[in-house]
Amino acid sequence: MDGPAMVLAGPGSGKTTVIIHRIKHLIESHVRPEHILVITFTRAAERQMQERFSALCKGASFPVTFGTFHSVFFHILKHAYGYSADNILREEERCQIVLKLARSMNLDCGDPDEWSVDVLAEISKVKTERIPVEYYYSSSMGEEEFRRIYAGYRREQERLRKVDFDDMSVYTSDLLRARKDILRSWQEKFRYILVDEFQDIDLIQYQIVRLLAGSGNLFIVGDDDQSIYRFRGSRPEIMLGFPSDYPDARIIQLKENHRSTAQIVASSVAVISGNRNRFRKDLFSTGADGEPVEVMECADVETEMLCLIREIRKSLSDGLHPGEIAVLTRTNPEGREPAMKLDEFQIPYRIRNTVPMLWDHWIARDFLAYLSLTGDEMDRQDFLRVCNHPNRYITRKSAYAKKLTFQGLRAWYQDQEWMAQYLDSFERLIHVIRDMRPYAAINYIRKAGGYDRYLEEYAIRRRIDPSELIQIADEIQDTSRGCSLAKDWTQKIRQARKQLEEQKEKSLLQDHDGVTIATLHGAKGLEFTEVFLLNVNEGVIPYHRAVMEPEIEEERRLLYVGMTRAKRRLHIYYVRERYNRKMQPSRFLKPIMNVEKPVEKAGKKDFHFFEKRC
Repeated sequence: MDGPAMVLAGPGSGKTTVIIHRIKHLIESHVRPEHILVITFTRAAERQMQERFSALCKGASFPVTFGTFHSVFFHILKHAYGYSADNILREEERCQIVLKLARSMNLDCGDPDEWSVDVLAEISKVKTERIPVEYYYSSSMGEEEFRRIYAGYRREQERLRKVDFDDMSVYTSDLLRARKDILRSWQEKFRYILVDEFQDIDLIQYQIVRLLAGSGNLFIVGDDDQSIYRFRGSRPEIMLGFPSDYPDARIIQLKENHRSTAQIVASSVAVISGNRNRFRKDLFSTGADGEPVEVMECADVETEMLCLIREIRKSLSDGLHPGEIAVLTRTNPEGREPAMKLDEFQIPYRIRNTVPMLWDHWIARDFLAYLSLTGDEMDRQDFLRVCNHPNRYITRKSAYAKKLTFQGLRAWYQDQEWMAQYLDSFERLIHVIRDMRPYAAINYIRKAGGYDRYLEEYAIRRRIDPSELIQIADEIQDTSRGCSLAKDWTQKIRQARKQLEEQKEKSLLQDHDGVTIATLHGAKGLEFTEVFLLNVNEGVIPYHRAVMEPEIEEERRLLYVGMTRAKRRLHIYYVRERYNRKMQPSRFLKPIMNVEKPVEKAGKKDFHFFEKRC
């Protein structure tokens, strides 16, 4: 009834049921409903919690406060400062601010959308973790550049008189610490606080919750093994430290998994047990033993896709509905391959996350721009896109006409003789690729034209792994294989884009029954009868950027989340080769490989019955 409590809720153990019954119990024990605050992380979770509570109470209405962290903080600031929705900086406005600053500083952003997301995440980290910007080490650009971006962003906020979500957390914390009278009034209002998905909390949110829970009636529910949002500031260490912060807290474990078979539970526990920093739990399933988890070694990506199609078709023929099947990947871009293969075999599917089209990547746009310059006249926009990829010291002022020629460029630079060598080299490159097939032309641009070297230099400036960009370039180049002319490749891209757009529209239909394609992050909280985990390789999961032990442990938790989405059948695939690069199975698979049954292996020769269709 009273005092702090922590519920360690394993996957499929019924945490939402616990929360709504806790609320009902409080009300039945004569706690006034308006004194109860339930905090979730998303509006969708908030609505679901309210609906389930209403159903439990058979439609009876109680003024319990349900809200997300941001909505609760905004409510507090609204009462203190009179904030309104107009005072909140929208996400698109934030992106526009940092991109405008980047243009004024002549920064090479590559993909502006990707760059702005990375920079805004760093700005959030500086704010919420209260890091002095002069001591912050940026992971996406030079320190001085980041400081200028950060300072410019703050100035623009002040000019607009708007706050972002991070400011709401910081200002709420400052307000409650400075004004004891205001803090006391909110403590009196919210005497019982319940927090869902506690493992996703960040430090400043936790500090505010502790301030509000002055009475100590703090009831948290979560699973440290499912903490997968470190990039947003959440840390499993916060939940792990809860017993120290509240020594008298009651700790309750929900050990029974009502979702998955015993085989799936045992395999997932074997994987997550590799993490050192976690609460030890004796999780089990009282359901059927079920089939062993399938671990499949595939020769290459094409073989992996054919394995996927074979198993899905088999399940569908056995009566499983497409909506009961999920295909999960580590990143959004990996969802393209299964989407296109499912479309090829006319298997309905829906994309839960936004799958970025490969050809929308800035590297793909660069290659297409290069190939468009092979005519007698060059389009100004295409020219400006690649003229300095790699750097040829060509200024935008020189490209003054809509259609450009190298003769006109030489005339503009006639007083700068040193520019002749750069223009001559650029013209030779365009001349050589003019009669090449797209695959060979792209290869020439990359190797002889210095484009790969440019990618490596760009990666160093952005402080990312150069192999990440090189791999994307490999994947884009591979899609041009078999095309005789640039227009053939363009047509192929147009057709693939059309298919993905059509499928995206279908995905918006509520009654569309299709195989779900999602990322491991996007699948959290969901469950499916059959789950396929693709590309479980080193460099994918754990992701190649994960180096430190806390990062590796988060990657292991991410795989654990994916495994525990499955109710009856779980398939884990890894490849031996991806776009001419040798690959290794993920280190996380060692506890389950060759334990339940030997790892199966598949090559293209195993799929003769697909040859006609492919």
